[in-house]
Amino acid sequence: MKEKNCLIFGGSGQIGRNLIRKLTKNNFRVTVVTRNIHQKSYIIKTQANAGYIDIVEANIYDEIKIRKLFENANICINLVGILFEKRKGNTFKNIHTIFPTLLAKLCKEYDLKNFIHLSALGINEAKDSNYAITKLEGEKNILNYFPKATILRPSIVYSVDDNFTTNFMTLLSRLPVFPLYYSGRTKFAPIHCSDLTDVIYHVISNNFQEKIIECVGPEILSFKEILEKLLRLIDKKRILFPLPFFLANLNAIIFQLLPKPLLTQDQLRLLKYDNVASGKYKTNTDIGVPSLRMFEKEVKKYCYMWKQGGEFSLDKYKN
Repeated sequence: MKEKNCLIFGGSGQIGRNLIRKLTKNNFRVTVVTRNIHQKSYIIKTQANAGYIDIVEANIYDEIKIRKLFENANICINLVGILFEKRKGNTFKNIHTIFPTLLAKLCKEYDLKNFIHLSALGINEAKDSNYAITKLEGEKNILNYFPKATILRPSIVYSVDDNFTTNFMTLLSRLPVFPLYYSGRTKFAPIHCSDLTDVIYHVISNNFQEKIIECVGPEILSFKEILEKLLRLIDKKRILFPLPFFLANLNAIIFQLLPKPLLTQDQLRLLKYDNVASGKYKTNTDIGVPSLRMFEKEVKKYCYMWKQGGEFSLDKYKN
């Protein structure tokens, strides 16, 4: 059943794993492409029953090998993205522009039913961010080569498997003072990973073709409000200190030298811009898939890992 065959790039991350479970439970066959099958396959293959999932090792720039995967696919989903540039070709340009453009060309050539590409919210305004610039270039190329594509722009995506709430709770549990960039005023509309995968499934199952959809959660929170909620959840009191820009930029210069930087100069520039629905495009609510999960209520389910006493912290058993 070719119409039930999905080809997924970036399936080992938090969104990919949730999406694989969602699709295979609804009788979709999924082919997941990974760059390192030895490191990723044990994670991916546990997300579905045998027979519903295939794992293929391939370099995402190996057009000859990737091309063959399109022969039996009807839907292509691209979840590949990076927050900072690495060596070995993992640049914003390669990952956010060149690779999605290749996928769009192949979708057109093989006449796929849909191509769903995960982009990011707020990139229209961030003219000084290489991350945002390359994301926009990728979107433009996708729609030029494959107008049937659906581009999803989510705000911050969170869950127990994320690198957002988990990293911040780790830092907040260890640092007595935490910096507030731009005084913590930047606004976000955090969307739970399960809500986002519901949107993707809705687009697939209803053959929904809207060029750009902004995916947001049910509430708007400032960066400072997010940190305050996380502190309350892990029972910590910390000083949230507004950091002048020149000091924040100095921090970013130092941090971006790390293998997994806490902050880069490009990310610092991105933080100037709100990460909420722009009003220029339809949102997940407009297409009939409103986000239901509230940030604090969901994070409470796994925040005990950062609390004194862990799973057996006393307030876990309070009514």
